[in-house]
Amino acid sequence: MIKAILLAAGQSKRLKSENKLIKLYKRKHLINHSLQALHKSKVNKVIIVLGHQKNKVKKIVKKNKKNIFIYNKGFKKGMASSIKKGLKKVNKTDKGFIVVQSDMPFIKSSDLNKICRSIKSQKFLVHALIYKKKIGNPIGFDISIVKKFKRMQGDVGAKFMVKRLKDQTKFINVNSLRSFKDFDKESDFRT
Repeated sequence: MIKAILLAAGQSKRLKSENKLIKLYKRKHLINHSLQALHKSKVNKVIIVLGHQKNKVKKIVKKNKKNIFIYNKGFKKGMASSIKKGLKKVNKTDKGFIVVQSDMPFIKSSDLNKICRSIKSQKFLVHALIYKKKIGNPIGFDISIVKKFKRMQGDVGAKFMVKRLKDQTKFINVNSLRSFKDFDKESDFRT
């Protein structure tokens, strides 16, 4: 089984007026763009890590039998705390997991499937998408790497592991830089 950890606990600090995940983009809440790709992919379960405005976010999340919700009360400590919280729902019997950011509306299920296939091959610890030497999210991991995440702290994400384990990383080519785009500012919603 391959699970995805969808990071949805952040405070949207750069978007001053509201929580970006519940803001509409192309007539759909931002978080539901990432979720739609996850639901269509070969990922077995989607662990949605909630934090800031958890009830508002949960209420607008597209319903699906793949969804598992977990609350990170320490979400203000940064992204690492949300990844570690999501890992509590990952089992030793799982093949691996994928860390996904919920503010990336151009994620493709086909790219997620490439990561799933790579994890199943079991030849690498890390499975990272790359476009012309630029590493992007989401990033997949073999189940054996879970312990390495226990020491992570602060606003450090999955890319940190790619840097630490570059020689044990499978780089998976994607067709466009667009799928790596995350939304942080008001102007992003006008693209």
